[in-house]
Amino acid sequence: MDWFLLLTPDEQEFIHQLVLKSGSLKKLASFYQVSYPTVRLRLDRLIEKIKLIENNKSSNFEARIMQLVVDKKLSFDLAKEIIELYKETDK
Repeated sequence: MDWFLLLTPDEQEFIHQLVLKSGSLKKLASFYQVSYPTVRLRLDRLIEKIKLIENNKSSNFEARIMQLVVDKKLSFDLAKEIIELYKETDK
């Protein structure tokens, strides 16, 4: 479960609460006092982050760049370009 350790404390707490609420997004939305779509979006982003961590174990740099994409701080196309440039300089 290395992926869990790479999550922020807030993300770890979100997963903790999800388990305590028996996986009910409706109960989780009530707990956080936000709408169901807000909780769904947060969960979807967390799922994507976990997938990225699992798929990019070999490259911490790539995982961090792709996390910026998931967090909508960087476009996917720009992230791909940065990663390609990084790989070229790593040769």
